[in-house]
Amino acid sequence: MTDQSLPQARRGQADAVAPDAPEGGATGGPATGGLSRRRLLGTAGATGLVLGAAGGAAGYAARPAGATPLSSLGAGEVMFHGKHQPGIVQRLQARGHLVAFDLAAGAGRKEAAALLRRWSETARRLMAGEAARQEDTGVALDAGPSSLTITFGFGHSFFARTGLEKQRPGALDPLPEFSSDRLDKARGNGDLWVQIGADDALVAFHALRAIQKDAGRAARVRWQMNGFNRSPGATAHPMTARNLMGQVDGTRNPKPADADFDRRIFVPESGSQDPAWMANGSYAVVRRIRMLLDDWEQLSVKEQEDVIGRRKADGAPLTGGTETTEMDLEKTDRAGNLVVPLNAHARITRPDQNGGAAILRRPFSYHDGIDADGVPDAGLLFICWQADPLRGFVPLQRKLDRGDALSRYIRHEASGLFAVPGGAAEGEYVGQRLLEG
Repeated sequence: MTDQSLPQARRGQADAVAPDAPEGGATGGPATGGLSRRRLLGTAGATGLVLGAAGGAAGYAARPAGATPLSSLGAGEVMFHGKHQPGIVQRLQARGHLVAFDLAAGAGRKEAAALLRRWSETARRLMAGEAARQEDTGVALDAGPSSLTITFGFGHSFFARTGLEKQRPGALDPLPEFSSDRLDKARGNGDLWVQIGADDALVAFHALRAIQKDAGRAARVRWQMNGFNRSPGATAHPMTARNLMGQVDGTRNPKPADADFDRRIFVPESGSQDPAWMANGSYAVVRRIRMLLDDWEQLSVKEQEDVIGRRKADGAPLTGGTETTEMDLEKTDRAGNLVVPLNAHARITRPDQNGGAAILRRPFSYHDGIDADGVPDAGLLFICWQADPLRGFVPLQRKLDRGDALSRYIRHEASGLFAVPGGAAEGEYVGQRLLEG
């Protein structure tokens, strides 16, 4: 993804929550079982590095004097509380888990509220580099926050399960069917959705296990998908990510600095048809898109570039320049043919070719081994964000469905749509305005 805003690092802002504190967090004093990483962050000095920690289930204690400090990779920290939930505008992380839950039989609004309260406190602690509140597994004991983000959303079915049908946004109506869909319903949708991302695989897994354990008897896993991206620092200079087809992927992503970014990506605080609890939230479309890599890799580089409309080496448009050069849609070659074919993926997905429709793409790649036919089960865990899927994903996908050259080499195998409310303020949990409003 191109030019995503970097996580905000905090330095010594708050005390740890005591391991035996009540749900919602304690504010009366420091933790007694160990020193929080947030305090340790202030000792890193001008290097910006955070000291690591070790300890048991009672908390994370300071490492011995002279211990090797964490690298900048582990020190990255994203705030849990804020106007928007984390995991939307931050840069791509190296590891990711997507997991959907269904509420257990008999569980309703009360149980859902208690669950979101637990999840929010766990997310706050883990994103700060602290131990989970109860029975921490110790998996991430030696690591810093590693830019961990945990994001929560509600599926269409959640509102009937909790008696909140009148609060269900119209934008959460089921997505239309597309001709390229080969959807496995067992791996789609769900009452609740959680997105986890981190720059360290163990930190991401630790968060996944904590979230699953917190669900307890209130909810059960419906499906889980695991993904990855290139690790930060793996390239000589920062650059847009590549997907498993080898293509630079995400060049024209909207940027937070764009004047219309918030309007395109986030639900406004007023003047919206969405219910008030969705203010500053967004809608996530999640698609498991399988790449038919054996077929794709039989194409020449020139053929691949014609499918995409960009050079494979550097992501520049076929009409010339660098990755960020504006594509000349009218340019022809000596024979009079368009340099960027009419069905090229990069042409079709441009906002100016779709009435201004735009989405913020924030995907992970996946590889789930070899299937029964002996071909790779690999592709993209496609996640896109928008203020309204009917003005973002849907018109784009309809256009792609009618003639995208890339459609021969991909297959949509799972799909979900989730309402992701705005961020939780200090002392709140995600979704509180819906569940207690």
